Amino acid sequence: MPILANFVGGNWGTKGDYNQITTYYNESLFSSRITTMRTTTTRLTFLPTALLLLLSPLPSTSFSPPASITPRHAHTQLHLFPPKGIPPTPTARDQQAISSLKSALSLPRPTLLECEFPPLSSLNKLGDGSLRSSLQVEDANVAFVAKLAKELASPFGPMVVVYVSSSASNSLVAKVRAKVKKNVYSLKEEGMQGNVKNDRVCILMTPSSPKDYRIARELAESGCKTVIVNGLFKDPKSIPPYAKMAYYLKPLTYNSQIAGYLIRTYPQPWKVVDVVTNKVLGTFSDAEILVEKTNTPDLRESVRLAQKSVDERAIRARSGR
Repeated sequence: MPILANFVGGNWGTKGDYNQITTYYNESLFSSRITTMRTTTTRLTFLPTALLLLLSPLPSTSFSPPASITPRHAHTQLHLFPPKGIPPTPTARDQQAISSLKSALSLPRPTLLECEFPPLSSLNKLGDGSLRSSLQVEDANVAFVAKLAKELASPFGPMVVVYVSSSASNSLVAKVRAKVKKNVYSLKEEGMQGNVKNDRVCILMTPSSPKDYRIARELAESGCKTVIVNGLFKDPKSIPPYAKMAYYLKPLTYNSQIAGYLIRTYPQPWKVVDVVTNKVLGTFSDAEILVEKTNTPDLRESVRLAQKSVDERAIRARSGR
């Protein structure tokens, strides 16, 4: 470049010449950097794969919760940690009952377990006597027993056998068989209970006659883990005193309205829970609440606690507190 030659020869030239030299130098430097980058990129292309992996960014080591406790698995958490108070939905109630029964069945020698609750959330008892209600209660009991049998048998659980009351209609037996799929028998069939081994779980759905309860006792006394679901027409001799109430949910009424619930979720004690605040009003052990020589709770003290809570709330409301 002539202008550069002038500078080398000692002729410093004009200011315009200096600007041209500066521009030339900058352009040359930029071109050199581009060439270097292209060369480096070409060389990196041929680097071994292992070296490229070493040069790649390291994975993040920040903590993230395991998938088992993320929100999309909330239904699993419901089964592992069932609600302690009043179950808000029939599904929550079923999970609560199944969890309680599983806990009771894990005892070294569970004999006869019982589970009792209103199958329909709209009723505070097992039914209102109407045909429509009876059919709805049937369907609800069948759905629960099917769910219970599936939970107990899977994935590597014991064989589960379901017995339907000897007074059940053929259509009800067919409903149960359609839901449970296998090992379903009617107690009308003589000798069925004799084929059950003591390493299995027997579920008796809504037993309702002395014969049904006698078979339940025989199964339990032979060593079979036996569960009674919503037994009907019980008398003091229907259930032996050694039976354990694994799950119990009973609405407590006051002035024709539900004031609270008596609930038992094994291994927790019996609890009286306020229907408005979900507050525990009192707790009882088996010895404190069960009628002597039975597994049936005496409801008088539970009802009194629920009534007292309603009255105190009404007094506070009237006084503006």
